[in-house]
Amino acid sequence: MFNSARALAACALAIASFGTNLALADEPILIKFSHVVADTTPKGQGALLFQQLVEERLGGKVKVEVYPNSSLYGDANELEALRNNEVQLLAPSLAKFDQYTKQLQVFDLPFLFDDLEAVNRFQKRAKGRQLLRSMEDHNIVGLAYWHNGMKQLSATRALHSPGDANGLNFRIQPSAVLEAQFRQVGANSQKLPFSEVFKALQSGQVQGAENPWSNIYSQKLHEVQPFISETNHGVLDYMLVSNSRFWYGIPHQVRVELEAIIDEVTYMVNKQAEAANQTDRQRIIDSGKSQLITLTPEQRQAWRDAMRPVWAQFEGQIGSDVLKAAEAVNRKKRQ
Repeated sequence: MFNSARALAACALAIASFGTNLALADEPILIKFSHVVADTTPKGQGALLFQQLVEERLGGKVKVEVYPNSSLYGDANELEALRNNEVQLLAPSLAKFDQYTKQLQVFDLPFLFDDLEAVNRFQKRAKGRQLLRSMEDHNIVGLAYWHNGMKQLSATRALHSPGDANGLNFRIQPSAVLEAQFRQVGANSQKLPFSEVFKALQSGQVQGAENPWSNIYSQKLHEVQPFISETNHGVLDYMLVSNSRFWYGIPHQVRVELEAIIDEVTYMVNKQAEAANQTDRQRIIDSGKSQLITLTPEQRQAWRDAMRPVWAQFEGQIGSDVLKAAEAVNRKKRQ
């Protein structure tokens, strides 16, 4: 009698557990997508398009929540939140991954890529694709590269030659390469979260920054930076990343559909990013609040020569194979 009662109780417990698992299985997979910029930027638009396409094609299976403008997590803690699975999708700028891999520092090297097309070629080739998997030991998996654009230098004084930056304090992302970049031209640098840049420039805490046009316009940085030099000296790109255990734990067919959506969104983000930057560049000019400085080829080469020693400084950390692969994408253009 006792054994029968125990068996019945065990059976009831198993049925209850099975029912609970079924209920959980019926719940959609929740993906929290957090980022630090405005909805109107290329990254912000990409996040919203991803949310829209997932709702259209995987409604009931996957739910995406988007948190822009550091409303959920900011620069300082978003990657730790991802590793703890408190958020499932981020698109941090490539400079933010320094503590997890040194190879991605290749994208911070000043004047390495001639233009955005060169960046595209590198990211599509073998070395660029390998870098997406360079942080899996830290529970971070790269899913795609998203463009924001080529970086420009803004400051409280006109920057025509490298010497003009001497003594200025520039806001940077956490990156040893970017620190070295400004040190090469006699400037100082200060690491600040993106959400604090406007106030830091407005107060004079820092006197300069480097950003693509869309970031400058969307954050109104041109209103507190009287000069912007069109240097195109570096790339500010993002890597769309997820928590590795979470991502590979998604049922295979659902994950395949999500990856297809990501490919589609990536194409649209990268196609629209340059158009958005050119539009915002013109808006900044039209505002009359900041003077655009167009460098001559000789002036730009002087900046490149001044900053190029940074390449050799970080070649050992990045890997000579990665650096050579990045340099190779420019060769056709230069011949």
